[in-house]
Amino acid sequence: MNPEPSVETLRPLYTAAQVRELDRRTIAAGIESFALMQRAASSAWHSFRARWPQAKSVSVICGSGNNGGDGHVLAALAQQAGLKVQRISSRELESLANDAARAAELASAAGVGCERFQAGMTLTGEVIVDALLGTGLSRPVEGEARTLIDAINRAGKPVLSLDVPSGIAADTGAVQGAAVNADCTVTFIGDKIGLHTGDAPGYSGEIDFRPLGVKAQAFFDIVPTAWRLEESWLVSAFTPRPRAGHKGHFGHVLVMGGAPGFGGAALLASQAAARLGAGKVSLATAAEHVSASLTRCPEIMARSVAGGADAAAFAQIGDVIVVGPGMGEGAWGQAVLQAALKTEAPLVVDADALNLLAARWPTLTRDNWVLTPHPGEAARLLECSVAEVQADRPAAARALQRARGGVVVLKGAGTLVAGPGGLVVCPFGNPGMASGGMGDVLSGMLGTLVAQFDDLELATRLGVMVHALAGDAAAKAHGERGLLASDLASYARILINP
Repeated sequence: MNPEPSVETLRPLYTAAQVRELDRRTIAAGIESFALMQRAASSAWHSFRARWPQAKSVSVICGSGNNGGDGHVLAALAQQAGLKVQRISSRELESLANDAARAAELASAAGVGCERFQAGMTLTGEVIVDALLGTGLSRPVEGEARTLIDAINRAGKPVLSLDVPSGIAADTGAVQGAAVNADCTVTFIGDKIGLHTGDAPGYSGEIDFRPLGVKAQAFFDIVPTAWRLEESWLVSAFTPRPRAGHKGHFGHVLVMGGAPGFGGAALLASQAAARLGAGKVSLATAAEHVSASLTRCPEIMARSVAGGADAAAFAQIGDVIVVGPGMGEGAWGQAVLQAALKTEAPLVVDADALNLLAARWPTLTRDNWVLTPHPGEAARLLECSVAEVQADRPAAARALQRARGGVVVLKGAGTLVAGPGGLVVCPFGNPGMASGGMGDVLSGMLGTLVAQFDDLELATRLGVMVHALAGDAAAKAHGERGLLASDLASYARILINP
């Protein structure tokens, strides 16, 4: 038997403050701080060499703190390996202190020259190492630091960032005014949550986590702020079905949506639910969409809903209800959502249903629902701006889960799942999935998995991951451009049959 998927099997993610505390305790346990800096630089150098083995020159941009210290030591290692090194400092070396000063002296002793940065100077290396700002950034980048970041990005060279791309907030993934666009980010001791969500996935490139010998989870009182979903969960979760199983064992999913003139979203959700293995799928939709459903997928039991009485009757048949796709916010949609809310069945609430919740049920809570907002819908539910949501996505997801209960899926780059068991980040997915209908497919997938797993939170985490991985598989097969929501179901089916 494979072990039940649990967060303890996932990579833990930390805030910058937590990693600083891990660093402090490691030093207190007997490892000198400069030795830890040397480990970090050595790990970064190995990462550099693995990615650019033919590079004969490098520009290393060093800030004034410990991140810059890592850069100075890496410059010395590059010099010793025979590369031509351009070392650029954002400060006069004489003004540096503590380990950063020691690192700068080490590089100088190794024969590495150093230039004080000046606007307009040319970055001559084949590869640029960004060791400018690190994780301590707490305000928008301005002045010389911003000029340096702009120079790195304009150079058009591959970039390796140390710990986080300069300008990215390590706790939120938000760009602080400007940020380095890295091809790879080597991050140390504890992986940072901000590298995996918000703006950061567009700036971090490949993330190479190097623990430097620090066993973060051995410090039991430093609880990870989140966990990163891993594909290995699929094998543990999707075990072979029992030979004597029948359709009644695998859940009856009811999709409620598709107001007159808006049938596509509900059809997408229904078909995705069927492809993810529901025993039965019913669709409660406007009469004009029934024939299209039968043509598209005759396995789905489509029923016409004229108003509140029909909706109330149909809402009783599902083990799980997916409500919202194409539902509209008019009288028809309000009647359908009200019928769903009166049931005791688990709900997956998406799209127009979320906007109606914000407008008409602003204080309603429920333990057995999954809310799946994109940033705009999350902002309406939280009564704030989209910019505020995106400025700190982890905080927004947690706040919404506390306010509304159940499990919350905050969609977007680095989708977040917040539930009673904590926060997880989905690192999968691609820009090709930024197209209409993707959220509807996700809601259908979630409905089926909620019907098949006793654990609402586990089902949601799995559904988010399967959806994203299916998008990646489809993009790998045929490219990101032109990727349609309806493409995902067939790839998802393969993933859940490992």
